[in-house]
Amino acid sequence: MVKLQPVHGFAAETTAAFVIHTASTMGIPLSTTHVISASIMGVGATKRLGAVKWGIVFAHPVGVVFTLP
Repeated sequence: MVKLQPVHGFAAETTAAFVIHTASTMGIPLSTTHVISASIMGVGATKRLGAVKWGIVFAHPVGVVFTLP
């Protein structure tokens, strides 16, 4: 999806941890896999939009819809 350096991986993991913690505190269920995928996309998009492989990104919602609860 995106080629990351260690600092970008740290930023993605920290953001995902914050989102998951906040959602858990509020009682909102979510998928940790989807949160980390979105944070990796966000980190890649901040570098430059061309760094993200958008074909994979647009296939991501299909996986979300077909993920069984």
